[in-house]
Amino acid sequence: MAARSARALLLKVGGREIQVDGGLLRIARLAADKFDSVDDPGATLEALRASGIRIDLFTFMQKLPDTSPKYDYPMEWDNVAALRVSTFDQWRTKQINNRARNALRIGERKGIVVREVPFDDPLVRGISVLYNECPIRQGKPFPHYGKDLETVRRENGTFLERSFFLGAFLEEQLVGFAKLLCDEDRKQADLAQILSMIQHWDKAPMKALIAHAVRSCAERKIDHLVYGKFAYGKKQRDSLSDFKQRNGFQRIDLPRYYIPLTLTGRTALRLGMHHQLVNRLPEPLLARLREARRQWYGWRFQVAKR
Repeated sequence: MAARSARALLLKVGGREIQVDGGLLRIARLAADKFDSVDDPGATLEALRASGIRIDLFTFMQKLPDTSPKYDYPMEWDNVAALRVSTFDQWRTKQINNRARNALRIGERKGIVVREVPFDDPLVRGISVLYNECPIRQGKPFPHYGKDLETVRRENGTFLERSFFLGAFLEEQLVGFAKLLCDEDRKQADLAQILSMIQHWDKAPMKALIAHAVRSCAERKIDHLVYGKFAYGKKQRDSLSDFKQRNGFQRIDLPRYYIPLTLTGRTALRLGMHHQLVNRLPEPLLARLREARRQWYGWRFQVAKR
């Protein structure tokens, strides 16, 4: 899971962890917002108002499989990359394309083995090695690079009662891992994190991890496997969304609610200030900025290696 911002505040509301971010505009959401939803929004709002903490907006996303709006609150469409799980054979023969199947065979031939692993010291050390392989990933600084073992343990040790871990091994060396976090009903599992070594990309460990994630979900009778979003902001397609699609994930749009609790919240919602400024820029400009960023960090990394 991503690290929380330095200014984030955590509080317990109705037995659920709520995270509050921001300074001038304070936005609250479930601490596991990407993986959980709110069953009783009215009760949650009452508890937030009674908490004594200034909260301007509360946001939550509706959960699969409910794709039609259920509540009469201000709403915008969000999305997830989701895979409907039935059986592993159904996924391998019907839900992925030939390119993905070939990648799985390559990984098997080159010795990649995936298995479920406990969250223990060897796994934490292995994750640390993965994190510290390279400071740049996908053309930008990798946020987990340089973290010490205790930070790695703390950040990956959240929601352990609802999580399971996969390790991808090459001759007993951990070359990739995935953390899957189940919702409270255990009908949906999210890839809270999935990562592999850049130096072993030719052995397709990411494909092997996804394959085993599908197998594990099928064995647990989990209906949906979710791999983050399909589209982020105005960037509708990129290499990551293509990768997800090749492996059977589809874009599913879900309602996301933004409920103002103060005048500041109502004003911010009306002016669109609840979104980051970067998301209000035109996509052609954002594409140029992303390419410039990729070239800049690539140059910096090469200079640092000399």
